[in-house]
Amino acid sequence: MISVQNVTKRYGSVVALDGISFEVSSGEVLGFLGPNGAGKTTTMKILTCFIVANAGTVSVAGYDVIEHSLDVRRRVGYLPESVPLYGDMRVIDYLRFIARAREVPARERKRAIGRVVSDCGLGPMLGAGVGELSKGYRQRLGLAQAMIHDPDILILDEATSGLDPSQIVEIRALIREVGREKTVIFSTHVLQEVSATCSRVLIINEGRLVADDAPEALRAQASREQTSLVQIKGAGGTEIKQALDALAEVRSCRLLGAGPGGYHELRVESDFGVAIGERLFKLVREKGWTLNELRTERATLEDVFLALTKGEGRGGGGATV
Repeated sequence: MISVQNVTKRYGSVVALDGISFEVSSGEVLGFLGPNGAGKTTTMKILTCFIVANAGTVSVAGYDVIEHSLDVRRRVGYLPESVPLYGDMRVIDYLRFIARAREVPARERKRAIGRVVSDCGLGPMLGAGVGELSKGYRQRLGLAQAMIHDPDILILDEATSGLDPSQIVEIRALIREVGREKTVIFSTHVLQEVSATCSRVLIINEGRLVADDAPEALRAQASREQTSLVQIKGAGGTEIKQALDALAEVRSCRLLGAGPGGYHELRVESDFGVAIGERLFKLVREKGWTLNELRTERATLEDVFLALTKGEGRGGGGATV
């Protein structure tokens, strides 16, 4: 559905995109991540025909974004970071206007408006002025305008910004549902949303792609080590630590102290993927000790994001794009 090949975009001396390439298939929900100024918004504007790249090729739904920009725009729904609303209109009038602008046939407009009103929870606000809406309802209305023409592709920049927790859950569920049949690119700064919503993650930093994989795979790649916290009793803390240190699977072990009930708490480091839990359980059973807790910590998406985007400056600039 989307093909980006060797795309470069410059703003004067600032290189916003530096030869990026990626593809997105139908039915994918792609999480698009990166720090401020990484090039996310620039990429979205190129995909939606707002701006033109300096080099490279982009096709959306099989159409080149330069040669067939109107065909691209008909097939894309776009929610930019700054929601495009007219404050002097009523919500229902704005939706009618957008339906006409998006060339929804007259006989289908009522159904199309009803669909997005239901999906985005706008029913109570149809008679209200757009300028009177809270930020949360403005965001819902922006999502409605992106979906009203039933596009093949949704490109959403910070779609849940300004929503309360219950609304965020509803929009996440809607994005997952839409992603079963459509292609969705979903930009967000809330990394938990990516794990909850996206089937694939693309991370961009200073105009370059630094990661492209499923969230779980990215976490696995970032974890060369795994940490396990254990609580054991039946011997002195030093004796338990020495026994754990002697295991071939253990890279290091640190005694954290004694907890309630006479249990000693230890932090165990091992290589990622090692079945350390099985080995620790077997040791405890052989020694006749008691195991109260065994918890293995894994890298989070935040850990992956920070590892891939910090300390990779290429000099100069520092401008936000």
